[in-house]
Amino acid sequence: MQAQAKPSTLAEWLTLLETRHSKSIDMGLERVGKVREQLDIRFDCPVITVAGTNGKGSTCAMLESILIRAGYRVGLYIKPHFLHFNERARVEGIPASDAALIAAFEAVEEKRGDISLTYFEFTTLAIMKLLADAKMDVVILEVGLGGRLDAVNVIDSDVGIVTSIDIDHTEYLGTTREEIGFEKAGIYRAGKTAICGDPMPPKSLIRHAESIGADLWLMGRDFNYQGDKQQWAYGGRAQRRNSLAYPSLRGANQLLNASAALAALEALRDRLPIGAQEVRTGLATVELPGRFQVLPGQPLVILDVAHNPHAAATLAQNLDNMGFHPYTYAVFGSMLDKDIEGVINHLKGKIDHWCVTGLPLPRAATAQQLKDKLLEAGVEPEFKPDAACTIETFDTPAAAFANAQSRATENDRIVVFGSFLTVGGVMEARKPELH
Repeated sequence: MQAQAKPSTLAEWLTLLETRHSKSIDMGLERVGKVREQLDIRFDCPVITVAGTNGKGSTCAMLESILIRAGYRVGLYIKPHFLHFNERARVEGIPASDAALIAAFEAVEEKRGDISLTYFEFTTLAIMKLLADAKMDVVILEVGLGGRLDAVNVIDSDVGIVTSIDIDHTEYLGTTREEIGFEKAGIYRAGKTAICGDPMPPKSLIRHAESIGADLWLMGRDFNYQGDKQQWAYGGRAQRRNSLAYPSLRGANQLLNASAALAALEALRDRLPIGAQEVRTGLATVELPGRFQVLPGQPLVILDVAHNPHAAATLAQNLDNMGFHPYTYAVFGSMLDKDIEGVINHLKGKIDHWCVTGLPLPRAATAQQLKDKLLEAGVEPEFKPDAACTIETFDTPAAAFANAQSRATENDRIVVFGSFLTVGGVMEARKPELH
């Protein structure tokens, strides 16, 4: 890259990175590892790495919230973002500034030489450099795709958490839970704590953790939870946490995620002691956009980034638990390489009116393709003014959401789900209302 062409703004950097590498996903750690060495990225604090099919973001957010309440300086790498790239890098709970990110990008650019990096690899290295230089007390890194060959895995973490294992990204990770479990278990390290929050862990994950000599903590064996309608309790190997508030993140699987987070904190208790009240407050105040996020007002609006069958099943369960609503409208957009049929099959009985949308990426499904998948799945629209079931197509999430809003009554609900781009598009459209 010519010196005079060097980007000067964050937007210019991101535009350049999106077009530079020949593949958007290029698995392997060799290139990232070399640049990481050139950058001398190292953390002088505990590092927690979080992988999994679903639940990664929630687990990271709970860890961050509890640790900040306990007075620690916390660095967090989380993804993807909804509205601004800065959301991916958080220092003490606050998104990194444009200036800090640009400085980190420039550092990566200077050290990479002739090594070509994908957008994800380049930005991952930049954010890890930013967090390492910020001298945190603890750093939490969310894994992107899989684990073993993900760019985050160039860092040896003190605790590795795998939240859940299900079928997703089959072209890269395999087509069975056993194959995918092995890829996720790649974040575990010899002699370090390896946590699995999935109640039914694949044998491949257990075998790998044991073969490398990791200290494996399994849900139901080494830690668990129990609760009633008012409160819940965590039980670990040597620590109990009683009278806990339910996490402010709503949804059926959040106690699994919270328990995995508390197991990680138990494993690190000698280095990062945390009191009971900090845990309670951290769980009660944790925030994470787009994970069964119920917005105030009428009609009720639910934002959920469910984009695979496992997440769609959880979303369906959460919708069932909400009580009666005359009609449910869906704003749905998806990448074409997802198991769209599997997602639809979990939700088709819960939704009356489908507003399907295209998304601004070449690999996204078109609205017409989504409509065809709905028809193939047996969703049958009724062609009359007061139809109990409709399917409408739109070019953008904003247009789909506007249509749902115009038709829904105050007692109905609108669920926005699928890709992060679907939820992000609606968030962008709602910004005037929210501020």
